[in-house]
Amino acid sequence: MSDVDASQFLVTKEPYYRAVSDEIERYDAAYDVRMPVMLKGPTGCGKSRFVEYMAWKLERPLITVACNEDMTASDLIGRFLLDINGTKWQDGPLTQAARIGAICYLDEVVEARQDTTVVIHPLTDHRRQLPLEKKGELVDAHPDFQIVISYNPGYQSLMKDLKQSTKQRFGAMSFDYPSTEIESEIIAHEAGIRPEIADRLVQVAQRSRNLKGHGLDEGMSTRLLIYAGQLITKGIAAPAACQMALVEPLTDDPDMRDTLEAAVKTFFPEQPLSAGE
Repeated sequence: MSDVDASQFLVTKEPYYRAVSDEIERYDAAYDVRMPVMLKGPTGCGKSRFVEYMAWKLERPLITVACNEDMTASDLIGRFLLDINGTKWQDGPLTQAARIGAICYLDEVVEARQDTTVVIHPLTDHRRQLPLEKKGELVDAHPDFQIVISYNPGYQSLMKDLKQSTKQRFGAMSFDYPSTEIESEIIAHEAGIRPEIADRLVQVAQRSRNLKGHGLDEGMSTRLLIYAGQLITKGIAAPAACQMALVEPLTDDPDMRDTLEAAVKTFFPEQPLSAGE
């Protein structure tokens, strides 16, 4: 049993999420059978927001782990710690989630070392168990527990990719940037700007996405477009907002920066353009 209060991990306020297809229904079905789920898609396209929304909709606790190359198996499952009374076991986020029946979301899982991700295997098949070898305990996952992972296939390489033995334990859902109309709607809602400005931001982004593999590793994400919109609502001129939120984060290459700035100028030729104009 766990003494962790599951309510602290509940998503209490409905996150804004705009469905682009039948992804909500598919995830609902996957959760009903507790299928592990793998979300694939580019940076900033809404994968994390989708998981947060589904946790809210299903009224399940959500424990999120931002994976990185220094993350060890102990960071996921737990370790013994020293305190004034001696040694004490502390569950890691994966173990906590398995005990309380939370959705455990491993964000950008390919950033973790492959020997670390192997620890999730017993939780992703019929066993639904997590061995805590250092503690000598076998944790049976709560009936409501589910594991969700995400990664960006655009960055995968021989050194950073999931093993087939891991991939084939998951049902997979592919995400991408929404259609122009839906992405504009999302940006207008999230940033509080007029639809016309949101439309222009999306057109700038589409120019950058066409450059993926031709000087850019990744095009402008929906997340960055929202940042630009938020700056505009604070009175920053649209070209300056785009420079700060869209151009500078994407590249340090002067020629590529000039190309992106030209795209911004195409759709925002005027200097001042506030959200309320």
